[in-house]
Amino acid sequence: MTARFHPILFAAVLFCPYLCGQATEESIVSEIKTLRSLSAQQRPATTIKAAQEIATLPAGARKVQLADQLAHQVTEGDQGQDAPQAVADTLAKSLAESPAAPKKDEIPMPYLDLAELVRYAGVTATLNDPLFAKASVQLAANEADIAKADFTLKDLHNKKWTLSELHGKIVLVNFWATWCPPCRAEMPDLDTIFTHLQAQGVVVLSITDEDGFKVSSFISPSGYHPPVLLDPGGAVHKQFHVEGIPHTFVFDRDGKLAAIAIDQRTGRQFMAMLAQAGLQLQ
Repeated sequence: MTARFHPILFAAVLFCPYLCGQATEESIVSEIKTLRSLSAQQRPATTIKAAQEIATLPAGARKVQLADQLAHQVTEGDQGQDAPQAVADTLAKSLAESPAAPKKDEIPMPYLDLAELVRYAGVTATLNDPLFAKASVQLAANEADIAKADFTLKDLHNKKWTLSELHGKIVLVNFWATWCPPCRAEMPDLDTIFTHLQAQGVVVLSITDEDGFKVSSFISPSGYHPPVLLDPGGAVHKQFHVEGIPHTFVFDRDGKLAAIAIDQRTGRQFMAMLAQAGLQLQ
């Protein structure tokens, strides 16, 4: 019996991923691209949905890549705990199914991103992989370096600032750049903290490795008040192991490293970091 071609059935099979609501790589990519345009209330649910959709994809490098892209987005702002946990679960599952191959002695970025979610976003992850364990050890070693770090940099007015000379104050060190949207998004909160908490001994230092003229042109009309320090060549960025921005470190009044944020923070999250350094609002 000769099979007959049925155009309606053929169309249904061809477009089933769209008609049946099944996520595709293309639809997930589009979803991830829209995350920054969503409100703070909408974003966690959409992030969780994207994580669940990625989890249904076939195992492979592309699945790991999409999960890792989502990991970069979920740390922006305050998305609660459910969204970061969903992303960590999907990234760990993706890596378990398709381990990322290292280049020489470098740890692949997905392992480092998962380790950062565990260490700095308060999530849990189970992944029996020596590269994941190595990433966790590397983050701890980086923190040990940062805890001993010191620097002297000039601000836009040519004033020198030395970290070790600020003992007795709570110091928030923020790495940023003019081209970075999450950096710009958190600047109003940093400005408010600096303006209102100076009297309680809080210092905010904003460090960029960009050209001084470019930075001055950006800062002047913005009304941003914290000192902006120039790090030409990025030596202090390297000292603090900063590979992505924004990145924030808080030191207590004894100069001890008290808190780390690996991405954009909200005002509430910044205040929680300062509280870890011993700040008590008066």
